[in-house]
Amino acid sequence: MTATTTEHLIRAYYDAFNRGDRAGFLALLADDVIHDVSQGEREIGRAAFARFLEHMDRCYRERIEDIVVMTTPDGRRAAAEFVVHGTYLATDPGVPPGTAPASGQRYTLPAGAFFEIRDGKVARISVHYNLGDWIAQVNAGATP
Repeated sequence: MTATTTEHLIRAYYDAFNRGDRAGFLALLADDVIHDVSQGEREIGRAAFARFLEHMDRCYRERIEDIVVMTTPDGRRAAAEFVVHGTYLATDPGVPPGTAPASGQRYTLPAGAFFEIRDGKVARISVHYNLGDWIAQVNAGATP
């Protein structure tokens, strides 16, 4: 891999996500992909990632914008900074107590992700955002 091919891979990853192309998105992942879920547990494998996406699609509608991709010169690692524009569609049982139930609240969150690339695929991804900011936005936009 080179820095350029890794940048193209990461951009393809977010393009597929934004198009809702889950099959195309999952095809960019290694079979044994490691996913460090923000505020959650580590999951391993493409099947686990597919289940995570199904859960996310049920509870949230999100679009990733303003993407900036940074790579190491050898293309083995990358990072992306972006803004998540989302809608809270269905109450997620995994959110912290005190979070308002879903009622179509909109949120905008700066976020970042770290990637490890192996054999032209995403082998590890770790996404990070400010959970407190998300909760505050969801609670402020809740329908009484």
